[in-house]
Amino acid sequence: MPRVHARLALLVVALALGATGCGRQVGNTPAPTPADFEGIVQALTVDDFEVSDLVSGDPGCDDRTLVGPAISALLQGLDQATPVRVHFYLFRNRDAYQRRRVDVDTCLRAFIADPSAIESVDASPYVAAGQGPWGAGFREALRRVLIDASHIVTPTGLRSASRAVSLRPAPGARDGGVGRL
Repeated sequence: MPRVHARLALLVVALALGATGCGRQVGNTPAPTPADFEGIVQALTVDDFEVSDLVSGDPGCDDRTLVGPAISALLQGLDQATPVRVHFYLFRNRDAYQRRRVDVDTCLRAFIADPSAIESVDASPYVAAGQGPWGAGFREALRRVLIDASHIVTPTGLRSASRAVSLRPAPGARDGGVGRL
């Protein structure tokens, strides 16, 4: 008879532990956070973009406060046969994006000769911008990638150990420029 009580006690303990899980309440999943630049580059290559000449800390203008969140790259693909330099501004969150978005516009006007040729795609907390014109398919695919990346749970997100992103620092960037505001 004691053996039956021991088995019953063991069953009750096992059920209690199973019901509590790992201490996490059901329904409390972590909020999605934006992908890092490596995740964005990987998503671009999956969408048939060619990405080259990555430069960290390159806002395109002399605004030193944009060096941290700025990375530029040459992109081409889809209906954009000629490579174009696209400046990515990766802000920490929506608040930083909203605070700094006007600075990005000021920066763009400083280095793009024809203001009517400015192209930009926004998906908070990201901005991708540069000299246009861009192909319509290129622009829409870039928008889709940024929207998807803005909702990815990291660090798993779109990362892949087999595809490392190699950034070179922009001239004058103190810390390599990789960071978010």
